[in-house]
Amino acid sequence: MEPGRKWLAKLAPSGPYSLAMSSCAPAALADATARIGLDPVCWAIEQGQVTAARIAEEVPLVDGAGLAIEVLRRGSEAATLHSLLRLADPSAAFPPVGEGSLDGVQDYVHRAVPLHHVLRAIRVGHASLARAFLRACEQLVEPAELTREMKAVNDELFAYVDAFTDAMTREYLAEHDRWATSAAAARVATVHALLANSVGDVKDAARTLGYDIDRTHVGVIVWADSPAEDSRLPSAATSLLTGLGATATVVVPVGSGRIWGWGAVPKQRPQQMSAARVGAGLRAAVGTPAPGLAGFRRTHQEAIRVERLRGLSVRRTPRVTLYRDVVLTVLLSDDLGAAGEFVRSELGELGGRGEGAHALRTTLLHYLEAERSLVRVAEELHIARGTVAYRVKRAQEVLGHDIGARRSTLHAALLLAEELGDSVLEPTRPTT
Repeated sequence: MEPGRKWLAKLAPSGPYSLAMSSCAPAALADATARIGLDPVCWAIEQGQVTAARIAEEVPLVDGAGLAIEVLRRGSEAATLHSLLRLADPSAAFPPVGEGSLDGVQDYVHRAVPLHHVLRAIRVGHASLARAFLRACEQLVEPAELTREMKAVNDELFAYVDAFTDAMTREYLAEHDRWATSAAAARVATVHALLANSVGDVKDAARTLGYDIDRTHVGVIVWADSPAEDSRLPSAATSLLTGLGATATVVVPVGSGRIWGWGAVPKQRPQQMSAARVGAGLRAAVGTPAPGLAGFRRTHQEAIRVERLRGLSVRRTPRVTLYRDVVLTVLLSDDLGAAGEFVRSELGELGGRGEGAHALRTTLLHYLEAERSLVRVAEELHIARGTVAYRVKRAQEVLGHDIGARRSTLHAALLLAEELGDSVLEPTRPTT
């Protein structure tokens, strides 16, 4: 490391970031740690995740799918770590673009993310990364060396973003050419056209898919917790649909770790839909069966809404979620800002953060859903009946009114708080 670059060894994350939180390859993390130390690598992990969050907020690059966000995070972390290594050791023969930085290309192409959105994401990422490095430089570099080091940071990051943009463009266009000529792409394009109501001949679309659009459909979305599970998705989606009573199925991949599927089911809605399963490491959302082309769209949109809800959820949830089981929470959480205002207004101090308030809310929610049966709630939560009675009484005292008043709105607020957690609760007040 050059004498002026020793400040990089002082970098440390501001939060509890560790190697275990990273999406980068373990071998790459081990090599980087050996070269520059643990704290700077953890700093890079933190900044990579901050950058990914900023890109997701500013650029229509991800659509709520958990693994799509993970792909973005992995690329951002890899880019941050690579830039840190090049700055720390300019004499080393590092490649222009780091390993893992381009891993998202296939995902973007298969999800039809336009190239200009991808390039805009690179610009946003560069700006975020530059702010982080320059801020650290100002804090850690001696005044006499500051101008030289800030110039070195700027030069390195601009050179990196130029190389990254060129490499991303080449990879994107090459992958686009491969994908555009594949049968899978034709099926995906047909599905998108059906969903957008832009198909000229529905029968032609049905022939492309090998699936009858005139039937009654149940739509599913299956997604994976990690890229390693991608190969399991088609069979998992097909098995799920079969378990839901489908006699014919069509499944299409829509990016890394995510697949859409439809199944033709009997007109009479299956009564045992909740018995369907997917394997460990996979999650699924299931729409309501509905007929014809309109039903093809409707059941899919319901599955999309369930997937979004599960992406926001803070509680342990089943691997397979049916729209009909969470429809109230889905509708209430459609506008997250308004949902938060409603929860805080309805619950007051009961909407505070912390284990105590959470225990009161959870017990009260179960109490309302159990028709005020102390015995049932005690069994469901594995606590003593006296504890249930105390918590219900205490929750009522915190609310300041009888729980029988405005019961439906209270129940709705408790549902949202249980599902969405801190995003709808009172913010933590700073200590003085």
